Amino acid sequence: MSGALPSLRARLARHVLVPLALVWLAGTVASVGVANLFTQRAFDRSLLDDAYAIAANVRQGGQGLELALSPREVKALLFDQVETVYFAVLRSDGSLLAGNAHLAAETLQDGEPYRFSDIHFRGQALRVVRLRPAQAAFEVITAQTVHSRNAMLRSALLYSLLPQLLLLGALAWWLHRAIARDLQPLAAFQQALAQRDARDLAPLPVQASTRDLERLGQAVNALLGRVGEGVRALHEFAGNVAHELRTPLAGIRAQASYGLAQHDPALWREQLAGIVHSEARASHLVDQLLALALADEARSAMPLQAVALDVLVQETVLRFLPRADAAGVDLGAQGLEQPVVVQGLPLLIEGVLSNLLDNALRYGQPPDGETPRVTVALARVANEVRLSVTDNGPGIAAPQRQELLQRWVQGREGERLGEGAGLGLGIVARYAELLGAQLTVLPAPHGHGLCVQLAFSAERS
Repeated sequence: MSGALPSLRARLARHVLVPLALVWLAGTVASVGVANLFTQRAFDRSLLDDAYAIAANVRQGGQGLELALSPREVKALLFDQVETVYFAVLRSDGSLLAGNAHLAAETLQDGEPYRFSDIHFRGQALRVVRLRPAQAAFEVITAQTVHSRNAMLRSALLYSLLPQLLLLGALAWWLHRAIARDLQPLAAFQQALAQRDARDLAPLPVQASTRDLERLGQAVNALLGRVGEGVRALHEFAGNVAHELRTPLAGIRAQASYGLAQHDPALWREQLAGIVHSEARASHLVDQLLALALADEARSAMPLQAVALDVLVQETVLRFLPRADAAGVDLGAQGLEQPVVVQGLPLLIEGVLSNLLDNALRYGQPPDGETPRVTVALARVANEVRLSVTDNGPGIAAPQRQELLQRWVQGREGERLGEGAGLGLGIVARYAELLGAQLTVLPAPHGHGLCVQLAFSAERS
């Protein structure tokens, strides 16, 4: 199918040469028409002069009108080396005074001094003029063959067509070479793409001879960059899954093997409980890895939209309430009385809030036996909307706060409990970047604890 398609070079040449040929043809027709017009005028003027010369020699004699020229003088007067000339002098009643009988011409209209026309006489094509001199009682007709006129028209046509045909051919040759030269970088770019290995996603060198080719090269290289990011994210995701699931899966296998080797139902129950715990940890880890993969995909695929932040926060807090009650945590929300709209993505904002609540419920246990409290707050400050999750747990030392925003970094509380993989705050940081929001990790405003805050630009109403 591709073989039937024309090349870009051929299409460009056709788009240029076809209109140019049509314009050339129209110009040739116009120039030949103009040349024919002026040629006819020149020959007609000569023919009219012959008629006036004949009329000047018609006089009133004793026998009436007479032509004061002998046949030899008439022949000398109307002599032409190429054409055959005929004449006739007619009285007012239409009778022939002198010249060729049956030489006809179109009748003059009232007030018309002369008229040209084309006739056939004695098997020849003639150009004829009929003249009526002022205050005269006769008419003069002169006619001549048209060999010189036709020869001059053919010469004009030939000398007009031939140079323009040569110019058109030269222009077509020059355009073909110029288009081929300008398209050579594109052909080289195409060849480089065709020879590129599928695993090689490095930018292609572009010999840009035009702005369009430069933009094409930039677009292709940008696409290769995005594909490379996707491939790297896929490899990272696969490596993360393989690495992080190895430990919980090995634990599940060991616990199952140990339980099968025992005969005490109490030990079976204990091992089954451990298996359930390990499975929950592995499931949570998979969810977090999938969330990171979604964040990498959403980098360019999801446009921001208006989000009712108060409604989303309320729904998320209600979803975590049963878990908070089961863990004995006082989970509350503030600042949901007024509608709050921000630019973002509901899925990412919900992911941020879910990870922050999950971390707060896991690690926000106060060290002094105080009742655990987690508070989700919405506040509008100047041109910002701030979403924060605050707990009264042990908190995080200032030097470690930025480190915990990186992947696979756990705090001391997570290491002590043996839960998580150090992805929660890393996911939050990536989501905040995609949302264009500012993420800040602060100590809790009242006493010990941690406050993680996300600042959005307020949606203008």
